[in-house]
Amino acid sequence: MIPQVAIIGRPNVGKSSLLNLLANRRVSIVDPTAGVTRDRVSTSVELPATESGGASRHIELVDTGGYGIDDSMNLTADIERQIASALDQAHLILFIIDAQTGITPLDHQTAELLRSHVRPDQPIVLVANKVDNSAMENDAYDALTLGMGDPVMISATNGHRKADLYGAIRDHIDFDAAGMAPGGTGGPDPGILLAIVGKRNAGKSTLVNALAGDQRVIVSEQAGTTRDSVDVRIEIDGHTFTAIDTAGVRRRKSIKEDIDFYSHHRALRSVRRADVVLFVIDATVPVGQVDRQLIGEILRHHKPTVVVVNKWDLAEEDSTQEQFMAYFDDALKGLSFAPFVFASATEDQGLRDAVGMAMNLYQQAGHRVSTGELNRTVEQIITERAPSSKSGRRPRVYYVTQLAVHPPTVALFVNNPSYFDNNYQRFLLNRFRDLLPFSEVPIRLLIRDHRREQEAN
Repeated sequence: MIPQVAIIGRPNVGKSSLLNLLANRRVSIVDPTAGVTRDRVSTSVELPATESGGASRHIELVDTGGYGIDDSMNLTADIERQIASALDQAHLILFIIDAQTGITPLDHQTAELLRSHVRPDQPIVLVANKVDNSAMENDAYDALTLGMGDPVMISATNGHRKADLYGAIRDHIDFDAAGMAPGGTGGPDPGILLAIVGKRNAGKSTLVNALAGDQRVIVSEQAGTTRDSVDVRIEIDGHTFTAIDTAGVRRRKSIKEDIDFYSHHRALRSVRRADVVLFVIDATVPVGQVDRQLIGEILRHHKPTVVVVNKWDLAEEDSTQEQFMAYFDDALKGLSFAPFVFASATEDQGLRDAVGMAMNLYQQAGHRVSTGELNRTVEQIITERAPSSKSGRRPRVYYVTQLAVHPPTVALFVNNPSYFDNNYQRFLLNRFRDLLPFSEVPIRLLIRDHRREQEAN
């Protein structure tokens, strides 16, 4: 357990920019449009060691939606429930205001919310953002009218006085009482990273909430509810996972706004950083171009994948599971080796099967096969069917070795890589899945020129 620090404030005061600044990476989407953040977006942040010798520490920093936002999709009540949950779980609250625009009535309403909602053991640090240089610091003292004490000044865009905020956070958290052993510096173990991807309204957020046992992300029948990629750490049967809820992927030509662009690319980035992908398919609608796009991204990065056929309770009267799998394989090429799980996120059916299968795939992708076994396997495969050569020369494999795991990466050192064309490589991969413990995961295959390898050494 590490302390949770919640960032609270009205819309457009720079909460997401502050989270990104302290995390040293782009976690939350930042856009001038008010109300971009809806869910609780959290990340582990390291507070650096102090000059006096204090060890570095980790916190979980939680970004929230703007309090008082008039949401364009009528999700205001959902956003405020997420804010309330963040407050309930926080060890420290950063109440952020915009020093450039001054104090507004909504800032006073937010202050009243905090006064009425927080517990005595939850300190509040008032943060005056957009203080870009020392000449602007006097403007921040307008915040004294909120009755929350002296503001800590910062610029979330250029990092002005960033160290002061680090110090204020450390001063207001009793790390030992929050559950960290003395001297502990490590962040929480994320476990296996599960990217939950699919097109809009496939039921990804409902699935994440069902796994978490909590309304961790907002669920709505309206497409496009989720914007950020939201990491949710969960434990199931003693195993730790981080489920990454993502925005629904759309066809590229349908992306017209910056927010949609950032959401789209964060969803694809989640595939890249995942250990295993849960590819969520809505059983009630046809598969299409967006699904093909996602499969392309999954295959490009060699990600183990569980195909989760969601809303199966609404479709099973019209099709058997075998019929649906045949339809999927015919319509969307490339994932024939991936296992299927038929599920209903709303009924909490099949979800533990999906997570169990994800763990199995993670273990498959981490398996290492000895060089001797690989060479014997390739010799057997070539005996069954050798690659063809138009020149009449005999294709030859000198040796085979596994270079890496996650994904399993196998290199063949041969006399001429051109003899091993794409068709033969597909044949090799299929036989590898038959003969090696990689039956349901992508395998990265490298064909190398033996002579060039010798020259390089």
